[in-house]
Amino acid sequence: MIAVLFSATVLIGYLLGSIPFGLIIGKAFTGKDVRQIGSGKIGMTNVMRAAGKKAAALSLLLDMAKSALAVLCAHLIFSSPYAESIGVTSTVRESAMAVAALSAIGGHTWSVFLRFKGGRGVGTFIGGLFVMYWQAAVIGGGLMLLIGIRTRYMSMGSIIGAVTAFIVLMSFSILQIQLFGPYPAFVYVLYAMVGAIFIYVIHRDNVIRLFNGTERRIDEKPKTGGPPPSCTPT
Repeated sequence: MIAVLFSATVLIGYLLGSIPFGLIIGKAFTGKDVRQIGSGKIGMTNVMRAAGKKAAALSLLLDMAKSALAVLCAHLIFSSPYAESIGVTSTVRESAMAVAALSAIGGHTWSVFLRFKGGRGVGTFIGGLFVMYWQAAVIGGGLMLLIGIRTRYMSMGSIIGAVTAFIVLMSFSILQIQLFGPYPAFVYVLYAMVGAIFIYVIHRDNVIRLFNGTERRIDEKPKTGGPPPSCTPT
């Protein structure tokens, strides 16, 4: 029966993650499909180019929120009286929360509402981590924004921020460091590791452009006629 609970968790996480907030917000602020502007992506960076800083901030917050909500739903499901009656332990509950966050990232990346296309999952990665271990999310997410804004390359900030979040979790878990709360569960470390690897892999085209000096900056003026909607948004 635990498998049924996990199946429900995966489905909820995936559907929540599939909500394309960047696309919705872009249309609300500009009346246009942001996939036809600038890089053709629907993530915070292209939303900012197309619709401004307020729209970008809202897009990021909502992408974080949908993953956070998925993790909270998993916690509620695996804390229910029924879950307790079948012997669900705290480790199983923590594992379900990590699975929910990964499912949300999967939904964001391969959204059922966008013909299984989507974004790169950075905001959803940070949002899920915020519920599981907010300390690492604050450090990793803060560094992501700091580097992205200072260098003008959000892809660089995203990769460094995700890797930093993993390093923080791993260090705190191994050394049993308690920073404003208990040290993180090991399954959260695994989540951060998988998430950091995923974010690096899905940004591999950005990494190539960074080395070639052709990567787009976050303050780059948008250009119409970007890639078609079928292209993978971020």
